[in-house]
Amino acid sequence: MEKITGGITAAQGFKAAGVHSGVKYRSLDLGLVTSDVPAKCFIGYTTNKVKAAPVQVMMESDPRELQAFVINSGNANALTGKRGIEDVHSMRSHAASALGIDDEELVGVISTGLIGRFLNMPKILYGIDRASKELAYGYEADSDFAEAIMTTDTRKKEVAYRVKLEDGSLVTIAGVAKGSGMVSPHMKVLHATTLSFVATDAVLSEKFISKWQETMDDTFNMISVDGDQSTNDISVLMANGLAGGDCADEDPNFITALKKVMGDLAYMVVEDGEGVTKVIEVEVRGAASGECARSAVKSIIRSPLVKTAIFGSDPNYGRIMMALGNSDCDFNVDDVKLTIFGAGIEVPILEYGTPVFEDQRSVDIVRMAMEGDAVKISVTLGDGEHSATGWGCDLSYDYVKINAEYTT
Repeated sequence: MEKITGGITAAQGFKAAGVHSGVKYRSLDLGLVTSDVPAKCFIGYTTNKVKAAPVQVMMESDPRELQAFVINSGNANALTGKRGIEDVHSMRSHAASALGIDDEELVGVISTGLIGRFLNMPKILYGIDRASKELAYGYEADSDFAEAIMTTDTRKKEVAYRVKLEDGSLVTIAGVAKGSGMVSPHMKVLHATTLSFVATDAVLSEKFISKWQETMDDTFNMISVDGDQSTNDISVLMANGLAGGDCADEDPNFITALKKVMGDLAYMVVEDGEGVTKVIEVEVRGAASGECARSAVKSIIRSPLVKTAIFGSDPNYGRIMMALGNSDCDFNVDDVKLTIFGAGIEVPILEYGTPVFEDQRSVDIVRMAMEGDAVKISVTLGDGEHSATGWGCDLSYDYVKINAEYTT
């Protein structure tokens, strides 16, 4: 597996564009990605009960193949009723016409931005026309697309890997994501927002859908910026098969590389969270089940009290144990080991449920470990052999300021 330069068009047969349609005042605000041929698609959707219009339409049509995807930023097209649904269909049909695609259901649509605003459709349709004429591959196209889907993001998030499969064929997996706030995905297949798009030239079958769910569960579904799941979360994998070779459904090299792409993108989302000063990695080992381990991780990374303690480098490990205890994971507190890593320091906190330290010097060492820009919390239970890892971030003053003034 080799990391290569490039973004969403690094895989064979994919083109992209990012343009300014006018929904935002100046920034690029509409992205379009296409495949030269219809591509197998695998999509995970938000499980929030309030779903944006494009999510509703995509879930209803439940596409197995896509040839294009349109993304607008600056307006989420959520809580827009019948008009919002009609606008999604208009975007699909207009894009299909502009691209010469016979079936509009081969076009995917998603939106991100403010909730409760109707789309300015003349601007959106203008943007689709413009993007369809500017489709290209390479650095500039990748960069424009990545910028066009951003909202409160401060940086672009894209990555690409090339991997040799077991049959000797070389395939590329490329991805792009956006997300900064309203980030705590719990996406399921067939069921400030986190969007991720992955393109590959590998050959996949419809059976890969279960592996896609597993990949999301281990990556994007294991991050949290603020504990709020968006109305518009979506994660898309398009596989056009242009690299040839055998079907990669069960190829371990492909699956490892895909998880690497998704994991890198997920980490970038957390790293660029609204107001973030520190990334938090939480590892739980020794759980009775994978579900138990994931629940424990999520409970810790979502806790506002843990997040604020990390922000202030406050060695209040009781908050970590409180969050662990609030998870759906059963454990015996007398078996728990807790360790904090940071700033090149490893600090044991609890051994079998008992504090390792009590004096002020030890407290100061914990504080020193928490002062770096990355803090790892390691929890070992005594109930099994399952583990999980997730990523979160601290909760800063700037997060409150950004979200207190988001609409205005």
